[in-house]
Amino acid sequence: MKDQLAGTGPLLRLALRRDRVMMPVWIMVVALLVLSLPASLESVYGTAAERARLVTTMNTNGSLRALYGPVFGDSTGALTAWRGGVFAGVLAGIMSLVIVVRHTREEEETGRQEMLSAAMVGRRAPLTAALLAALTANGLAALLVTAGLAGRGAGGALALGLGIGATGMLFAALAAIAAQLTESARLAKGLTGALLGVAFVLRAAGDAGSAGGSSALTWVSPLGWLEHVRAFADERPWVFALFASAVAVQVAAAYALAGRRDVGMSFLSARPGPAEGRLGSAGALAWRLQRGSLIGWSLGFLAAGVVFGGMTDGATQLVGDNERTREIIKRMGGQSGIADAFLATMAGMLGMTAALYIVSAVLRLSAEESGQRAEPLLANAVGRLRWAGGHLAVAFGGSALILLLAGLGLGLGHGRDVGAAVGATLAQLPAVWVIGAFAALLHGAAPRCAVAAWAVAGGALTLGWIGPAMNLPQAVLNLSPFAHLPKLPGAEALAWAPLLVLTALAAALLAAGLTALRRRDLAV
Repeated sequence: MKDQLAGTGPLLRLALRRDRVMMPVWIMVVALLVLSLPASLESVYGTAAERARLVTTMNTNGSLRALYGPVFGDSTGALTAWRGGVFAGVLAGIMSLVIVVRHTREEEETGRQEMLSAAMVGRRAPLTAALLAALTANGLAALLVTAGLAGRGAGGALALGLGIGATGMLFAALAAIAAQLTESARLAKGLTGALLGVAFVLRAAGDAGSAGGSSALTWVSPLGWLEHVRAFADERPWVFALFASAVAVQVAAAYALAGRRDVGMSFLSARPGPAEGRLGSAGALAWRLQRGSLIGWSLGFLAAGVVFGGMTDGATQLVGDNERTREIIKRMGGQSGIADAFLATMAGMLGMTAALYIVSAVLRLSAEESGQRAEPLLANAVGRLRWAGGHLAVAFGGSALILLLAGLGLGLGHGRDVGAAVGATLAQLPAVWVIGAFAALLHGAAPRCAVAAWAVAGGALTLGWIGPAMNLPQAVLNLSPFAHLPKLPGAEALAWAPLLVLTALAAALLAAGLTALRRRDLAV
């Protein structure tokens, strides 16, 4: 077994060096999501009576429990765990699956792992190094959360920090299995991401049906386990035994699978596709490569729209006469009625999430290029602009589709004018396209830095999520293109100027990116 782990140390150092920018950014986003909450919660619910009323309202409102989960205590720490615990766990899971797949299946897909394995590298060393890199990231995130909340109760802070880190490691282990089963990094990430989505849906369904989190569906989901740690509210240390057992079983399965396949091979072979017909153009090929991801995002946005639309009346009840909460929601959603402001807020959040989709779709160009699949294609009668145009059409058109479906779901869920809800989500498109065009510019001009587009999308999401609650200056909020959009529905008049300016900016960035792509050599 020792020989099979040979080279783990150098591979771990290589992984940490390669992730020296991405990993700290992810860790800070996870930690700041939680650490920004206590101050904003205290400004909104400053008295014990207000916090107690919030707990009562939340635990009797099924739609809001589905989003945030039940509240187990009325202290600021307990409310912080309720408000940010599950979402921090989701972010930790995404961070972990990206790290593990990046240093396992992606290395094999690009051929780098085969060259490394020619040296003194054991069969299971790459998997071990990837898991240790994920453990490092989750451990640091847990440490930051624990240290930042220790003043509100050391036990609760430790429970919440460890719960978030344990959730991340559970999905890291799932990603390790997916990397053995699938042939491509894209499929491994998609499979693990789908399981993360299923975990969220199971927890949401369980919490919607049970005020105390006692539903069997909640206990099936690892995100439900994170809730049941009950940080700052009579902690349950024994729940960590569930995390430890699940991680141990999954890591053992991943190690067993890794020892039974050759480098570059997988247990689930990809279905061979047609060589003609539907794949008669570069655009058709781009559609085939990205259609599965787009379908998944479309279904997710439609479902999210229905859920958020159904929450509107409950959110209005939750806000009640709390002026600070009304101020935050109106700052995010516009100076209209509280229901319209909430819908505008949800439309904005869906738009900022759509920016993650467009970045992933645009950066498929980078994956095709670095994986050396673009070069044989471009060696034929396919120009660079046609090749890139196919993927960009899917990315930009797909973002319009998922926002259209989100608006449809928002209107149907709330039972109001569907056209107004669709207009509210489609109004987010210019800002989404600006971020997508910036990703295209990075790919065209500096392909090795294209991954920085994730930081831009994540920054916009973070500003939109916590900026108004933290009362950040408007100058800071204006760094996000979403801050310049009209707040729909509810605006008295639609302001076309910012929409046209952002669309023109997106077009200019896209043109610059395509020009740079034509003039540079392919990345190797």
